[in-house]
Amino acid sequence: MRSDHDRIDDPELGAIAERLEHERPAPSPAFRAGLLNSLTTAETAQPTRRLWALAGAYGTAGLALLAIAAVGLAGAGPFAA
Repeated sequence: MRSDHDRIDDPELGAIAERLEHERPAPSPAFRAGLLNSLTTAETAQPTRRLWALAGAYGTAGLALLAIAAVGLAGAGPFAA
């Protein structure tokens, strides 16, 4: 997987590079279980609702701006061409 220009002169770095190429570093099972538990708790429901509300607000504002631009291109409204 390495090419000639990726040659490593330092033997320590070469050993680390070989290890990283052949082994996939993974977190411990305890860490993964804790992460899963923290991601699936009920406390995350509040930010999710807030995120949906923000997305809806930004979407509505975007549609309103597109409508104003369409009215202006049609020759009416405050920004008529």
